[in-house]
Amino acid sequence: MKKVLNSDLIEKKLKEYEIRDLDLISIRELVHIVNELESETGEKFIRMEMGVPGLPPNSIGVDAEIEILKKNIASKYPMIDGTPELKNEASKFLKLFLNADIPPELCIPTVGSMQGAFAAFLTLCRKDPEKDTVLFIDPGFPVQKMQLDVLGMKYKSFDIYNYRGANLEKELESFLADNNISTIVYSTPNNPTWICLSEHELKIIAKLANKYNVTVVEDLAYFGMDFRHDYSQAGKPPFPPSISAYSDNYLLLLSSSKIFSYAGQRIAILAVSPNLFNQRFENLKNFFGTDIFGKALIYKALYTLSAGTSHSAQYAFAAILKAVNNGEINFIEPLTEYKNRASKMKQIFLKNGFEILYDKDENEDIGDGFYFTIAHPLVNSEELLKALLAQGISAISLTTSGSTLKKGIRACVSQINQDDFALLEKRLLKFQDAIKSPN
Repeated sequence: MKKVLNSDLIEKKLKEYEIRDLDLISIRELVHIVNELESETGEKFIRMEMGVPGLPPNSIGVDAEIEILKKNIASKYPMIDGTPELKNEASKFLKLFLNADIPPELCIPTVGSMQGAFAAFLTLCRKDPEKDTVLFIDPGFPVQKMQLDVLGMKYKSFDIYNYRGANLEKELESFLADNNISTIVYSTPNNPTWICLSEHELKIIAKLANKYNVTVVEDLAYFGMDFRHDYSQAGKPPFPPSISAYSDNYLLLLSSSKIFSYAGQRIAILAVSPNLFNQRFENLKNFFGTDIFGKALIYKALYTLSAGTSHSAQYAFAAILKAVNNGEINFIEPLTEYKNRASKMKQIFLKNGFEILYDKDENEDIGDGFYFTIAHPLVNSEELLKALLAQGISAISLTTSGSTLKKGIRACVSQINQDDFALLEKRLLKFQDAIKSPN
């Protein structure tokens, strides 16, 4: 069976953009290259490389945004700390669906969670001159490390793969014991593996973070999307496991991008624990002119980054959250489409000789959701990515995420529709034939 794309064309395109190692290519670089390959060849790709929402944006948000723009709000600068409407609804949402008590004044709108993380790093790494390093519990979102590179700040990381459950404590403390860690960062559900940290693991993180006075940044980009449990009932358990239940030294990144399919408008909430918000750190004065953490974060770090977050996006997010808080919509129900896509795609890959890499949450099978990780026994990750590209299938390596499993790649389900499953299966049959008879 012939390949969908000529390998020479792929090599030419990689050389044109000076990509020497597909394992290290960024998501946006690969998106650009695949866009060009589709345009030049006319071949539709199976797009698994970028985690963009695969559902329509919530119409409540769209309508609210249009309405507020018609009131000439665009001529006014937004307040740095956000609109009261969004702050109030965000605080209610976190109480109803996470059981976290975070007052409205500590719920701060940001231009997506990317800006929230950037501002958090900018401030957290300057609390204490002795604690100048961020620790990532990997695999994780590679752009957060890129942010620290841009800031010229230090970071360390470890892959949690071999340190689930009770094994996490010893490994985590081996990093914290050096007393140079300011911040621990992780996502749950996790990008790229879809693992979810358990209550037991979060208690370990909280215990050690409290012991070593380390702030935890919990990325909730995929909030409530562990579909093994029903987290859709306001004010009723179960609640998603969160650091907020066990520590008072944390920041939460709550994005509208995936849970409400509102990625394009770049709107999120950076929620700060009350204890951290009001703490004083003498070293902050050297950079922000104030020693109060919350004041430095909002009126110095965030101010210098964008001077506020778009009015209309804030009103959109507020309207969506209000509808959820009032029980008018079930925000989890439409998201289960990702679970269905993942289940089908996993079956197709497994049938064609692949294996799921990160497949367990301690002793429980991993759930189906926005991402999953795969490998093929006959090739390493770079060879796999190239072989899949030749068949019109795009994905990214796990290498840039901090994974130590060098043969693995991440598959995102969001852009794969029902009509694509047959095409995926057909192309994987060609892939199997190609790697068994490469010449």
